[in-house]
Amino acid sequence: MKLGAFSVSLSVKDLGASRAFYEKLGFAVIGGVAEQSWLILRNADEVTIGLFQGMFEKNLLTFNPGWNARCENLAEFSDVRQLQAQLKAAGLEVGEAVAGDAGPGYFTLTDPDGNPILIDQHR
Repeated sequence: MKLGAFSVSLSVKDLGASRAFYEKLGFAVIGGVAEQSWLILRNADEVTIGLFQGMFEKNLLTFNPGWNARCENLAEFSDVRQLQAQLKAAGLEVGEAVAGDAGPGYFTLTDPDGNPILIDQHR
């Protein structure tokens, strides 16, 4: 099972304050739209975090099928629909948000400790 790029999506109270904090830790903005209350930051091509103000109730573990750690497209990957079917077959409760036969889609699930997980395919 190839889940794709991993990041942590943080639910923040003040996007500007969070951005300034993480920049002091060596992170730099690589994407997002501050006016839409979200930014993606990376530290040394190794660690990616997303800052989201008012979008999520809790922090999320995020996987992006089809991308590597630098958000570059992978030639081969497990489609989000395939992942959803595999996880359902394994007996996990997963969300039903995936639509269509191909292309972007997402679904969510929760680990045994209540941590939300987002499987979010952008391509």
